[in-house]
Amino acid sequence: MRDKITVIGSLNYDVILKIARLPEMGETFHADDVAFSAGGKGANQAVQAAKLGVPTYMIGCVGKDPNGEILISEAKKYGVNTERIRRVEEPTGMGVVNALQDGSVFAVIVKGANYAVTKEDIDHAEDLLKESAIVILQMEIPQEINMYAIDKAKEAGCKVLLNAAPAAEIPEAYLKKVDILVVNEVEAAFYLHSEVDTVEKAKENALKMSAELGNACIFTLGKEGSVVASAGEVTFIPSKKVDAVESTGAGDSFIGAVGYALIHGMNIVNACEFATGCSAITVCRYGAQPSMPTLEEVNTQSYL
Repeated sequence: MRDKITVIGSLNYDVILKIARLPEMGETFHADDVAFSAGGKGANQAVQAAKLGVPTYMIGCVGKDPNGEILISEAKKYGVNTERIRRVEEPTGMGVVNALQDGSVFAVIVKGANYAVTKEDIDHAEDLLKESAIVILQMEIPQEINMYAIDKAKEAGCKVLLNAAPAAEIPEAYLKKVDILVVNEVEAAFYLHSEVDTVEKAKENALKMSAELGNACIFTLGKEGSVVASAGEVTFIPSKKVDAVESTGAGDSFIGAVGYALIHGMNIVNACEFATGCSAITVCRYGAQPSMPTLEEVNTQSYL
């Protein structure tokens, strides 16, 4: 039985600066506090799936430095199988996150070891792909590796979820190969070459993109919620109203939860509704991986 999720992607050591506002050009501005957290879109998505109870495997690279050791240790602590994470000479990837008081974030990432992932890493996981129901990818590793991984995952009979974030050029032929494409409003605008600044525009464009690509398209819209388009139908899923403290990892929580839900037989709309509940919990706590909920926490939230 295929009950595993394989995540191929990034692992970053995050430095989170809690600030009242962004500094002006040339200004030195004091942060209110600082926190350190394991991150990277790939690792975050793997952790959320694992915390919900799915057998989850991570493929990626970290440096032979203390930060790399921390990232492997943290992922393992949350239940992710880390045996396919390779240690390399390049420094571990890093994220610097400016977290504002209203929960919004402005982040910069350093590629580092994430760009050391090779086709051989994918080849060495061929046995794992054949046991996986879903392969999850993002855009924080080289695009040629993503494309190779998409091909290998489809050959192995996996459902492929691509979180096209951060937005980067990738041939449309590969977007058509994935089963589920997930983007936020900024990334959607990049691929559509037009703004997606209202729910109505998101619904219209998600439906159009889904039809053109022949897959399911999910647009996440931050505090508004998300829209999901599949098989000629589009659904808006409003966000849960919570007191958000920081949105770091919310999108990754959503994606890991979609993976969990699909493996447990939910359709794409129900999967997104479940994932919306997970990310609502995540934004109420600081950091990415520590803030992501377990299945028990999701089930005990009355507002979900």
